[in-house]
Amino acid sequence: MAMDLIEEAVTAGARRCKACEVLEIDVRTLQRWKKALQERKHLVDQRKVAAAERVPANKLSPEEREAILKVANSPAFQSLPPSQIVPRLADNGEYIASESSFYRVLREADQVHRRGRAQAPRTVAKPKGFQATGPNQVWSWDSVP
Repeated sequence: MAMDLIEEAVTAGARRCKACEVLEIDVRTLQRWKKALQERKHLVDQRKVAAAERVPANKLSPEEREAILKVANSPAFQSLPPSQIVPRLADNGEYIASESSFYRVLREADQVHRRGRAQAPRTVAKPKGFQATGPNQVWSWDSVP
């Protein structure tokens, strides 16, 4: 049916790629369908569903995520960022997850922020700019002798 609609649009003057775009079919898919019909093969829509969710094979389990949070919130590591936690664990011969996994799990738990007693970065106002219009009007301490 889709092929008939596209052919009808093309004979009416539409461009094939635009007609395919309206039906959300790739032009290459249409070509494969035509070839299958010419070879008298059974025509089946083999396109992948766009909403199909794929789960990565190496996705962390809930237990692994919990272990990461437990370690990151333990008294020994609660004031350290993942960039320091992972190497310290490696020095002890432990490997729980990569640094990026630590950051990802902490971000999902809304715990990626300044840890421990570290203060948030301050914004320091830039000094005013001065313009000299004559000699001895602006003095600076960092002049080169």
